Amino acid sequence: MAEVATSRTFSATSDQLLVVIDPVARRADGESVRIAKDVIGAGAAGTKVCLPDGPEEFARALARRGSRRPVVVGDDRALVRAVALLHRQRELADCALSLVPVGGAVSLARSLGVPAGAVAAARAVLDGAERRMDLLVDDSDGVVLGALRIPPLGGVTRAREEAEGAGRPWMRTCRSLIHTLAPARPSRAAPAPGAGPTRLRVEVDGETLVDLGQPVEGVSVAPGASGTARVEVRTASEAAPLVAEARTVTVSGAHFRYRADGAVSGPVRTRTWEVREEAWGLTVPVR
Repeated sequence: MAEVATSRTFSATSDQLLVVIDPVARRADGESVRIAKDVIGAGAAGTKVCLPDGPEEFARALARRGSRRPVVVGDDRALVRAVALLHRQRELADCALSLVPVGGAVSLARSLGVPAGAVAAARAVLDGAERRMDLLVDDSDGVVLGALRIPPLGGVTRAREEAEGAGRPWMRTCRSLIHTLAPARPSRAAPAPGAGPTRLRVEVDGETLVDLGQPVEGVSVAPGASGTARVEVRTASEAAPLVAEARTVTVSGAHFRYRADGAVSGPVRTRTWEVREEAWGLTVPVR
């Protein structure tokens, strides 16, 4: 969500670091992992490196970090997992995360200001500054770091396929080959069942922006001004989207899925998101 003023800088000589290297990053790009580990280890005394084999060990490593500042080496999903875990432990407000993005899906990290290269990102861990940012928290205690969108019914399958294939080019190649080899199907005059607009109610700060009587083609919730989110609803009847700024957003009606931070969630019948101002911190280069 929206970034706010940087609150503090870090010193490599005074900080104790816990470097948690995600297993997906180790498989995807072992050389970048090695470079990041060497740069951080050379610049910070007392660095502890953890190599979890899966999500449970990843969670235990963060929970047992003590006073060490956590550094995640991994992709966007590893970053989201770390923020979600710290949020559920109610330790996010007092913990500044650092990230070295490694893997195929790192667009979220780049949008948040983290350098793309392993060397630059590792140096930011050592000499960067904490940037406090807003966070979207939903009524199931889930978190959204960037933006979310609810696609039209016909786009749900495609959204899930895109999310599952992020960072895995071989999956996209296999799907392309399957589509190429599959026999052509006769065209249909009518769209596939379930395709097209859906019926949703969208409420912002308790006020109805769109009701069930107006078919919705898509909803997006993106970072707005500090402490708010920008809500955009595309309807079947209006040429221009309906736009609002809000601290809480509730979507309800027909079962829907939503995509956030590269993952697809749902289906749900209702979901409420609340903006938590300056809820988490990420280390980025000093400007």
